[in-house]
Amino acid sequence: MNNGVYSFRTCLRLPEQSIFRSTPLSFRFRRRFLVTASLTEKKKEKVIVISGPTGSGKSRLAMELAKHLNGEIVSADSVQVYRGLDVGSAKPSLNDRKEVPHHLVDILHPTEDYSVGQFFEDARQATRSILDNGRVPIIVGGTGLYLRWFIYGKPDVPKASPEITSQVCIELAELQRNDDWDAAVQLVVKAGDPKVQHLAVNDWYRLRRSFEIIKSSGSPPSAFRVPYDSFREQGDCRVADGSDSSDMTTYSDATKATNSAELDYEFLCFFLSSDRLDLYKSIDYRCEDMLLGGDGILSEAQWLLDTGLHPNSNSATKAIGYRQAMEYLLGCRQQGGQSSAGEFYRFLSEFQKASRNFAKRQLTWFRNERIYHWIDASKPLETVVNFIHDLYRDGSGSLSVPAYLRMSRDITNPRIAAKLKSYRTKNRHFVTGEDCLPILEWIKKTQK
Repeated sequence: MNNGVYSFRTCLRLPEQSIFRSTPLSFRFRRRFLVTASLTEKKKEKVIVISGPTGSGKSRLAMELAKHLNGEIVSADSVQVYRGLDVGSAKPSLNDRKEVPHHLVDILHPTEDYSVGQFFEDARQATRSILDNGRVPIIVGGTGLYLRWFIYGKPDVPKASPEITSQVCIELAELQRNDDWDAAVQLVVKAGDPKVQHLAVNDWYRLRRSFEIIKSSGSPPSAFRVPYDSFREQGDCRVADGSDSSDMTTYSDATKATNSAELDYEFLCFFLSSDRLDLYKSIDYRCEDMLLGGDGILSEAQWLLDTGLHPNSNSATKAIGYRQAMEYLLGCRQQGGQSSAGEFYRFLSEFQKASRNFAKRQLTWFRNERIYHWIDASKPLETVVNFIHDLYRDGSGSLSVPAYLRMSRDITNPRIAAKLKSYRTKNRHFVTGEDCLPILEWIKKTQK
């Protein structure tokens, strides 16, 4: 076992002179030997992975699957790990969590950072625990890098000792207190990692981590090979004869392209998507819904500000929705608790646009992840659940995705691109100036 990737080598030592007078070891014998070896190899445990763009319905699908398969859910969402960030992360309700056990939800305070490496360790541990209890692990979320590391493994980057961690914190502490980001970046560049110049401003966590790796190993993070890259190269070799790999439709197609024999588990991966126009409309409505009532995303953003956090300052406050809401409320506070309808609608528009752009990035990311089956999210939930249930129970590993469930990976259709270019948001709750008056009143009372 190495970096979450399992390797199997079989060595057969033959005598220099053949023990058979007529011919050397025959092809038939070699084939019989390999078949016997494969039959004795331990059958891998199955893990279901469900992803999709924001608002695609993946959480609902995971819940129903868990009920049908005696499963437990492991969240692969970088925001759901935080307590108090419920609305903006579309966190499963308390009732849902009572009905089906959920892991990696509400495990951190928003002041704490969370990394893909931490997720890998936590999610793999949760998966092992679920399997040991005789249940089915269902990993669900839209954070692409989390899922990539979970499936393929993490780089063998050295963990910093407590002494190095303390040393790095001391060297960067004063620069961070003075908000001298540029000077901190140059410090790490001189230490040996020029790529930190491309980090998002004030991404202190990744800057510290790069500095720790350099001090621990003498090399920058980019010097360590990511297991996924090896699988991708193998997959590129497997997709031969110039055929388009973007619409593989069978389980065997997907697994062959990723050389799944070297993975720790038998991963059954699904990407739930729908027509882009329908998806964008759903996202816009969802953003509106998050602003309704007195305990929506604005209330959660207020709480983040009251804890002393600033927009875009750490993992929690970079999250889409929370960053825009915090920036909006800060502006209201600077105006003595005042906001015009125009300012509110500008905030809402930025929130919706950022969410749509995130969905577009998710589609692009997962289009290149060949291990996933793409499924049409507009199809009846029961139909999708039954298909995945049957695939999980099937032992042949060759069940194809039915044409009526299949969703094309092609997101570059010129006709669709033209419609998307002319897309304009049409709200259903916030249309006129009067529609946002309750929110403006709330701001007047709470943001002075």
